[in-house]
Amino acid sequence: MKRVPVREQDPLVRAHNFEEVSYGYNQQEALAEASRCLNCKKPMCMTACPVSVKIPLFISKIVAGDIAAAADVIAQDSSLPAICGRVCPQETQCEGSCILGKKGEPIAIGRLERFVADWSREHSLNETCNENGVPERSGAMQHECVRKEALETEQNDAAQNNCIAVDRKKVAVVGSGPSGLACASDLAKLGYDVTIYESLHKAGGVLVYGIPEFRLPKEKVVAAELENVKKLGVKIITNVVVGKTVTMNWLRENYDAIFLGQGAGLPKFSGIPGEDLNGVSSANEFLTRNNLMGAFKPGAKTPIIAGARAVVIGGGNVAMDAARTALRLGADVTIVYRRSMAELPARAEQVHHAQEEGVKFMMLMAPVEVLGNEKGWVRALRCQKMVLGEPDESGRRKPVPVEGEFVDIETDTVISALGTSPNRLISLATPELEVSKRGTIVANEELATSIPGVYAGGDAVTGAATVILAMGAGRKAAASIHQYLQPATDGGHHNIGFAETGAANRP
Repeated sequence: MKRVPVREQDPLVRAHNFEEVSYGYNQQEALAEASRCLNCKKPMCMTACPVSVKIPLFISKIVAGDIAAAADVIAQDSSLPAICGRVCPQETQCEGSCILGKKGEPIAIGRLERFVADWSREHSLNETCNENGVPERSGAMQHECVRKEALETEQNDAAQNNCIAVDRKKVAVVGSGPSGLACASDLAKLGYDVTIYESLHKAGGVLVYGIPEFRLPKEKVVAAELENVKKLGVKIITNVVVGKTVTMNWLRENYDAIFLGQGAGLPKFSGIPGEDLNGVSSANEFLTRNNLMGAFKPGAKTPIIAGARAVVIGGGNVAMDAARTALRLGADVTIVYRRSMAELPARAEQVHHAQEEGVKFMMLMAPVEVLGNEKGWVRALRCQKMVLGEPDESGRRKPVPVEGEFVDIETDTVISALGTSPNRLISLATPELEVSKRGTIVANEELATSIPGVYAGGDAVTGAATVILAMGAGRKAAASIHQYLQPATDGGHHNIGFAETGAANRP
């Protein structure tokens, strides 16, 4: 049985709007796709999932027609299923390990996860915590998913394992992106009093400022997922810049533990001449203006310049997001990348959608200079032609310049999508917090930092990565914080700290 295709907007139509590209599965399509699952005894898909979602189990619930139960299964391990179902690179994780993919097409696990999450939202299912901090389900379809017996078992097990934090110890989470939300959700379910501090005026981190509306709807999906986190008892305070508005010392005085999940929002540039010209921007700024500030909406007060012609430098998902956004703003868009199409690090789906919509690709081109006019605005991007040599440390063939071969690409704007690194605001204001040469926070295998009681994870530790990997780090940190906050026999904490175990990502 072949994989069930997903319905999408027509490319010629969607290239002119910011509505979601994919319509997702309906229940009939989801049932047909779920029925392909072999329900393996040793499900490699689960092993490949960074948050260990019980994939065969939730798929079996879809097959049985019990979507509410499928939602319950996913909720045990993922606090952001509607988001993960849309933006996670399943082809290199769960779906990449599906046994059906060895000789055919793997189960569309991401699309099924999205279906379950969207169904739950549309049927008003949500998870809250009772007065003891134990998760329980509520909503219009509650009669279909009440888990009274299961909850009683969970409560008894929790009491026996001392895993409900009855004294309501306080944990501060810095950053409301994927790692922070995952960490906060797990800690809230364990009964902790959790407060998230977000520097921007809206919560969500990269989910709201980095990923475009046509891939991840903000109000319909992200806002709804944030509300589910709040219903667990998590408090979110925006417009607080840790390191400026409040200090780490203040957080340490007022909270029993801290998780640093502020992400990696500092853009990188190539350092070529002309990057200071008008019309040059980072993809980070370009996307933030459009996604967070809604610059694409009629009457928006935030300006954004795509120009009649735009060139995007880079080949990752952020480059695709920037290119597809500029296209929707009316620009004729070209992506330049120094390797070939085969080496593009972006998801194949992203590249396919960009090509369908009309984005041009110029491969084996390395930018060497941004050229400007007499008024100080961009007029062209000069690139040197490249050929592929031997593989480098990443395993991809290294681009080698072709001597004397240059091309000038006329353009009105240049958008640099060459990656990001963590902002050093917190580390500069907190000298005792050890960081690597790359500016990432140094943490050990348990995600403990050099400061007792302070943990870190996600892009702030690894550098820019994926939503699901950040969530996995947040969940791991939550488990470490929970262990740290359990009373030891001497009345102190179970210290699983930095000094004892060493650091996993030292420079």
